[in-house]
Amino acid sequence: MQSSIVKTIDDLAAWRAALDRGAAGFARFLNDHELVDEPDLAVLAALRERLSGEKLVLAFVAEFSRGKSELINAIFFADAGRRVLPATPGRTTMCPVELFFDAALPPRLSLLPIETRLRGLSLSELRGSDEAWQRVPLDPKDPDALASALEAVTRTRRVSVADATALGFWSDEHPDENPPLEADGQVEVPAWRHALINYPHPLLQRGLVVLDTPGLNAIGAEPELTLSLLPSAHATVFVLAADTGVTRSDLAIWREHLGGDSVERFVVLNKIDTLVDPLASPAEVAVQIERQRELTAQTLALPRSRVFPLSARNALAARVGGDAAALAASRLPELENALSAELLPRQHELLVLAAASTVQRLRGAAGRRLADRRRQQAEQLLELRGLRGKSGAKLRLMLQRVDTEMHDFERCTARLSAVRSVQARLLRDALACLSSDALRAEVAAMQAAAGAGPLKLGARQAFGTLCDRLRSALTRAAGQAGEMGQMLDASFLQLNSEFGFAFTLSLPPELERFTAELDLIDRNYSRYLGLSQAWRMVTPGFAEQFRRMLLSKLRMVFESAAGELEMWSKVASGQIDAQLRERRRGFNRRREALERIQAAAGELEARIAEVEAQDGHLLELERQLGRVADEMLSVARGGVDERTQPFPDPRLRQAAA
Repeated sequence: MQSSIVKTIDDLAAWRAALDRGAAGFARFLNDHELVDEPDLAVLAALRERLSGEKLVLAFVAEFSRGKSELINAIFFADAGRRVLPATPGRTTMCPVELFFDAALPPRLSLLPIETRLRGLSLSELRGSDEAWQRVPLDPKDPDALASALEAVTRTRRVSVADATALGFWSDEHPDENPPLEADGQVEVPAWRHALINYPHPLLQRGLVVLDTPGLNAIGAEPELTLSLLPSAHATVFVLAADTGVTRSDLAIWREHLGGDSVERFVVLNKIDTLVDPLASPAEVAVQIERQRELTAQTLALPRSRVFPLSARNALAARVGGDAAALAASRLPELENALSAELLPRQHELLVLAAASTVQRLRGAAGRRLADRRRQQAEQLLELRGLRGKSGAKLRLMLQRVDTEMHDFERCTARLSAVRSVQARLLRDALACLSSDALRAEVAAMQAAAGAGPLKLGARQAFGTLCDRLRSALTRAAGQAGEMGQMLDASFLQLNSEFGFAFTLSLPPELERFTAELDLIDRNYSRYLGLSQAWRMVTPGFAEQFRRMLLSKLRMVFESAAGELEMWSKVASGQIDAQLRERRRGFNRRREALERIQAAAGELEARIAEVEAQDGHLLELERQLGRVADEMLSVARGGVDERTQPFPDPRLRQAAA
């Protein structure tokens, strides 16, 4: 009994693989016929990397004992015939867990000791540090051994209150959030800070990443979860218990970490089986479930359609036992259908937009290159046909004319050098706004304005000022890019008119999406500067880890923006080199043809036939280019689900037209 989301992910993976094959064939065709240059190939390579490497991240968030791990088992791992993730009563998964697949690594469980929090290093910095992790090999063919190995994520350790405070699990100012104090004065904390499970499950192999995040303290104590992992998820499933509804700690998680609009949010009211009452009729139980659903939707300010009552335990048992009726009664398929209908088509749309934009750009560039070749062939053919019956003196005059035209053409190189010089200066100015040095200087200025201690009253204001200045930097970079675009557009128009080039310029990259990413960092980071999380900032190593995480996230945003500007500039200048080569090659072919005709009288007709054949070949290449590009666009237009609209976004309809 395969779930709808499993089927849709499988379809999406097959579609991406087909589109990647189409992109590979398109690249081979363009490369084999010299219709593409290095910048264009880099654009196509980036699309292929996105198709093969982009992950679909689905985060499951809940307070302890809400049945979150059981829900993951029921949706994704029922084919193992048993529970894979630990899901017993009480606290189970004690640390954030990522399930993914990387073919370059062996199947294994990687555990990061909780003590690494004291070093002030972020998770992203520690991912590449082998010595920081403890590795446990996994045997994918043995579900029992796999489940036994994964029991490690439930481990805890007992520490003193001082150590718990240092690790971020104890606060005298917030006693309600503290773990129970045992008789010997110690408290129980997770043994691990983070767990990575590299497992060759079919869905994980197709690009799915499952993030299992337990408890308010686990989220709040790890800033990277708030700043990176949760915001980067394509959807978040927030799991509540149907018998308790939205508790105080549940509401704290929602408000502090999930209340924004940055991700798709689905709420699960799990354990509806516990509401079954032998003294109440099934209809009365159904009314109670719907009442709890309405109340949950009102409390979380969500549409009722985003709240899903279900029983993960019954769903897992039904799937393992092959009982379709019991599966329907568990109501899990309703959630899976919603995830399939709303989450996956959106990722499909974004990939369609990227593929259509790339194909149309490269198709246009290759078409212009072919048109320029055909124009040169037509000029040469006209010239050769005019030589029929002409004397040797006429041939010499034609050779002189070719040399004169080549000399006149070379005058454009000085103009092109001037254009490149101005382009390089404007690009440097734009990139200077986005440089790592400028970013570090801004962060240092924020720290100085906030004062030496993280709890200074000016910290939040200083951070707001930093974000405003970084937004201004993105705006200045966009302005410089716009100025560069205007200069190139005017220069290309003049060069095309005077020297017969076919230069074109695409629109500068839109940097608004990077401003949106900055806004997201602003919202998430500001939570730690509020009163509810400020106590964590005084724990050893936490503030430094937080600062490094912030700088890392900001650097990723600015480096991505700079990369897009550089790629756009490189594509614009790359066509200059390509068309210069083509034009010089055309002049050389004309001269060589005339020299051969001058040496042998019988060469003229043979050369005319050769040029006519070459023009026919170019015409056939134009047809093949259109056919290959249309085939790739046809694959891109193929939906994940025929029931979904293929292009609900107007930009997608325009790109695929």
